[in-house]
Amino acid sequence: MSILSELNSLLDGLHIPVETGVFSTAAPEEYVVITPLADTYELHADNRPKFETQEARLSLFSKGSYTQRKNQICAALLETEMTVTDRRYVGHEDDTGYHHYAIDVAKEYEVQEE
Repeated sequence: MSILSELNSLLDGLHIPVETGVFSTAAPEEYVVITPLADTYELHADNRPKFETQEARLSLFSKGSYTQRKNQICAALLETEMTVTDRRYVGHEDDTGYHHYAIDVAKEYEVQEE
């Protein structure tokens, strides 16, 4: 399991169009772009990490009020035991008419032996 697959499933379940990196088709009134941020190993003593922390940013774009959808996404994230590390209004994009709201998340995953 990875943070990207979990986030895609979560947003599909909320009926929000989602893509990773950039929205490649004609953008709807509301959508989310997931940007991977980091995959890190926490400190460990034996040079064999057991867990990694995966981080990503959800960029919510909405031409209407984004507040209710932002709250819905955050509640769903917390239910899946993800850590919300940052939430912020990025701004209104005057050229496109979208409000941009960013939600950063992190989750720890067990390292799988290959």
